[in-house]
Amino acid sequence: MTVRRPESGESDTGDDARRKSGDDPSRDTARRRRPSRYDFATVRMTFRSGGERCVGRLYRPDRPSDPALIVLAGGPIGASGVGLDGYAERLASAGYAVFHFDERHTGDSDGEPRDLISPPRQRADWEAALAGLRGRSDVATDRVVLWGIDLAGGTVLDVAADDPRIAAVVSQTPVLSGRAFLRERGLGFLARGVIAGVRDRLQSPLFGPHSIAVADDGSDGGRGLSLVSTPSAHRGYRDLAGDDWEGQIPARSLLALARHVGDEDRDRLACPTLFVGGTRDDVVPIETVEDLSDELADATLVSLPAGHFDLYEGTGFEQAIGHGLAFLDAVVGE
Repeated sequence: MTVRRPESGESDTGDDARRKSGDDPSRDTARRRRPSRYDFATVRMTFRSGGERCVGRLYRPDRPSDPALIVLAGGPIGASGVGLDGYAERLASAGYAVFHFDERHTGDSDGEPRDLISPPRQRADWEAALAGLRGRSDVATDRVVLWGIDLAGGTVLDVAADDPRIAAVVSQTPVLSGRAFLRERGLGFLARGVIAGVRDRLQSPLFGPHSIAVADDGSDGGRGLSLVSTPSAHRGYRDLAGDDWEGQIPARSLLALARHVGDEDRDRLACPTLFVGGTRDDVVPIETVEDLSDELADATLVSLPAGHFDLYEGTGFEQAIGHGLAFLDAVVGE
């Protein structure tokens, strides 16, 4: 059954939901403040996936002694990992252990070419991360929650559907199907994308990758080829990733996305699942997850009055993390 939270402003945050349920208001205040580094310790960790090294950071709170474990990855498609430190810090300061890792080809993890989008490899990275974490004794590996954003928001559904040990899932602005995501751009875009992807594969061994822009500003009238082309995208990516971000991906990423349709067994997902999206999101419209949330046995869909990039800072971030914490407290909290 799906419960749709009403769209509203500050009055419908997860903090209010906890106050209505009788939780301690002082705890809510502590969760809203800027996290202190004294609330948690961090340690850099590595694991192997597909023969390559992946890098992550474990945020370990001072209390409780056996915190539930949140595995966190993803971020804006084409700029994975950007903007997630704030999520990890707030979750850790609220008493949850968090493993925030970079999928292959991104961030500090290995993988060439850089910034390649490959849904099968990214799913393998999640499974490898879980395999390594389950050997630890300082976190509650029997209370593991997957929190994925954008493309990873779809990946975590597939991983959890095949792993009954997962306690819960948070799927934020999920790209459920790379093929459907690209189809929104039209058949002409798909055709040009395939040509660019084939060119990338052919020229890479000799001349290096043929790249395309992650987002454009529309100044060329749509003649260029970019992964995302919406009114908010170009500025949103730049504001989040910074001016030094190159904003390019290998064009073969479009071939991988065109083959990606998600796991057909997603409807077997039985653990509690929280979907989070924005009603003003023009990159991953929230309507794309409504049907799936209706099909799942234990799913909640939260619709926030926000755009795609609003969920990384400010009011949108506060609302997303508030709903996430309320959900975690209910399903794996002490």
